[in-house]
Amino acid sequence: MEVKVNKKVKSATDEELQALSKEELMAKIRQLEAHNVQLKSIVQKSLKSHEEVTNGKETKKDRPFDFSKCFKRHILLRLYYLGWDYQGFASQEDSVATIEHHLFAALKKVCLIESRETSNYNRCGRTDKGVSAFCQVISLDVRSKFRPEEQLQESNLEDELDYCSLLNRVLPVDIRCIAWMPMVNPVYSARFDCRSRTYRYFIPKGDLNVPAMEEGARYLVGVHDFRNFCKMDVGNGVVNFVRSIDAISIEMCQEDYLDEGYNMLCVELTGKAFLWHQVRCIMAVLLLVGQGKEEPSVVKELLDVEKNPCKPQYSMAIDLPLNLYKCLFNEKSIQPSDDERQESEDGSDLRNWIYKQENVARTTSELQGSWMKQNVKATMIRDMLHELEGLVCFRTVDQAAHLTEGVKSKEYRPLLQRQQCESLENRIEHYAKKRRIEVSTKSNDSNANGSDEPVQQSVADIGTNNDGHVDHGVMGIEN
Repeated sequence: MEVKVNKKVKSATDEELQALSKEELMAKIRQLEAHNVQLKSIVQKSLKSHEEVTNGKETKKDRPFDFSKCFKRHILLRLYYLGWDYQGFASQEDSVATIEHHLFAALKKVCLIESRETSNYNRCGRTDKGVSAFCQVISLDVRSKFRPEEQLQESNLEDELDYCSLLNRVLPVDIRCIAWMPMVNPVYSARFDCRSRTYRYFIPKGDLNVPAMEEGARYLVGVHDFRNFCKMDVGNGVVNFVRSIDAISIEMCQEDYLDEGYNMLCVELTGKAFLWHQVRCIMAVLLLVGQGKEEPSVVKELLDVEKNPCKPQYSMAIDLPLNLYKCLFNEKSIQPSDDERQESEDGSDLRNWIYKQENVARTTSELQGSWMKQNVKATMIRDMLHELEGLVCFRTVDQAAHLTEGVKSKEYRPLLQRQQCESLENRIEHYAKKRRIEVSTKSNDSNANGSDEPVQQSVADIGTNNDGHVDHGVMGIEN
């Protein structure tokens, strides 16, 4: 099946439009286009004014940087960010509270790029609101001190512009560039050439039945249709929900010797691509299993889309604990390139990540400062809890109840007995009728094996902010 996404336009009814003459329709189109330009201008001025007030800085006009006199090179940049206070990674027209907004503002401020449009930019994952990343990777063309034929010489790599330090001077403290990698292939893409993405989700152990969660998690490994473990984004052309989870584990990551109920667990999932909200939906179901409200076999039941084609209604796990932890890349780009001047002996497009000792030390110190403040808060709260629990002989109970969104019902209803969402077929028919998508019956083999990350992301980019990736991720795209 092939799906084409039509741009959503709110307009008059079909009958009203059909009654208009050709000249009237043309005038209406011109009016709407002018109105759209005007609205964009108003929003951008408002956002710019807000940002200047927030930063306490006045606008000053500098002499434009002459990029025509500069050399360029293609690189990967590795970033981390604490996404709790941001509206997601991807830029939005009506918000400056995104990672990409601050990233491109920094890139332009230090004159590493002229504009996003001319930077050959791609991102590895598209994390959603509240989601963090330790290993977000982007690819782009940046300013260089050296000619293209000299850029991969060892001495010139050491003397190249210190990209990470330049950016970190102007980025917010919770967004940091850690390392950069010189690229052989000028079309190598952080998005299309990523072969594996790993997410981590952190939860308190509480009274969770971890062995039951591990049993349920084992059903997730392999290639499955995950339509019951994601938010279906049919309106943006996503109609294939087959993905592969290569590995999933639940490990202890922090121990509290006063009460093991306060130990922290880390759930780690690895795959090539993830659907919109896939990790958070998986975590919601695993938490129900850990709480004893569902049997581990419910995961297997929800993966059987022939038996259960419609997703039962349930609340997702919250965004706060989710982290895009690691990304691995192809040795050789899948993108065609005419540039073979710099191919290495082993044919790899990758080089080693370049870290600057002083930049890593400074970034580590800043992150230690953030950890200290958060840990002081956590320790203070933990001390209060210890005192209160001693007064009422209270023990650690259902901490997992705070990890899911929505209102909690007084009486629990099993997942498979709940009201169900619309089927995939009904959603496709709905959006086709609204002319949001155009559906053809032509088969699409690239979408049949669950390894369609490039196709998934190119479609998802049309829509609203997705998580870590449709990346998460991403994004994989996840949120």
